[in-house]
Amino acid sequence: MRIEDRIRIFQIYSSSTKVNRVEKKKDVESTDKLEISCEARDFHAVLNAIKSTPDIREEKVNEIKSKIESGTYNVSAKDVVEKLIREYKQAKNGW
Repeated sequence: MRIEDRIRIFQIYSSSTKVNRVEKKKDVESTDKLEISCEARDFHAVLNAIKSTPDIREEKVNEIKSKIESGTYNVSAKDVVEKLIREYKQAKNGW
């Protein structure tokens, strides 16, 4: 197979594959904006207050330790039994 009209084929090919350059658009000045709701601010304040509160009350622990060491720490057997029964009932009910 012989192609006679090479110039015309080349012209057709080059015109169909021509890439047009796109001008770069000017930068548009825009600013991002973030608004935090009052509820989110309140939630954040509460969360920070909770984080700053210690899990263990050191003064209470130290008080009990000193009473135990001095032998003056007394717990009512009735209080212990009531607490055990309450905990058992809550565990049984799936609380």
